[in-house]
Amino acid sequence: MQPDRPEAVRPEAGVPGAVRPGPGRPGPVPLERLHFELPPVHEDPALERAHRKERLAGALRLFARLGYEEGVAGHVTARDPEYDDCYWVNPFGRASAALAPADLLLVDGDGRVLQGERRVNELAFAVHAAVHRARPEVVAVVRAYAPYGRALAALGELLAPISQEACAFYEDHALLDAYTRGAGDPAECRLIARALGPYKALVLRNHGLLTVGGSVDAAAWWFIAAERAAQVQLIARAAGKPVPVDHRSALAARERFGTDLAAWVSYQPLRQSAG
Repeated sequence: MQPDRPEAVRPEAGVPGAVRPGPGRPGPVPLERLHFELPPVHEDPALERAHRKERLAGALRLFARLGYEEGVAGHVTARDPEYDDCYWVNPFGRASAALAPADLLLVDGDGRVLQGERRVNELAFAVHAAVHRARPEVVAVVRAYAPYGRALAALGELLAPISQEACAFYEDHALLDAYTRGAGDPAECRLIARALGPYKALVLRNHGLLTVGGSVDAAAWWFIAAERAAQVQLIARAAGKPVPVDHRSALAARERFGTDLAAWVSYQPLRQSAG
């Protein structure tokens, strides 16, 4: 026997903002009239270049606000849309908080500055170049320094599927279970690229997190999401024994929340708030 359907609650007369029944009540707005932002597509490489540089500078400013800087460490790179073996990157020794697109450097795969007025951190950039070479479909690579990802890396652990958000990384990230010196050694850079494989994120033992994406926005969101997932994991472990999401449900959550499009959409409110 099903319970009686409750009567609709009618707003009292005189209540501010109440929608009264009757012929004057508005109907639903057609979906085609509701704005939903999607990643822009630029046919002109110059327009796409300007867009990527704007998003790259914005991501660097946001990371500074979130505290993802460590002295001169921490870089985000974006592949140039016309010269796919060249990359835009933040300059060496400049604070990210006030970076503008005009401050970015264009650097080739060997670390030579092709456009810009400052030096590049060649040792750090070498890792990005190796990842870009290994993953030609990747537009952006993020390797920043945030506390919880670094703590997880010190434990040599992957992100556990203990929350819906962490499931975006389920079986889509890897652990490099070896300490790399971070000195730009070509063999070590290739090792990092191989360890990342086809995935969106990598935990570098004793270093921290690295993420990639098909857009600057997606790569930036994956880094922020991985850092937050690491935070939740460490808090949950300190409080007790976390209960993981089962394999089938974790895969379903990844299919829904683990795409670059989902990352791009999730990143937009943060981008807007950063200015």
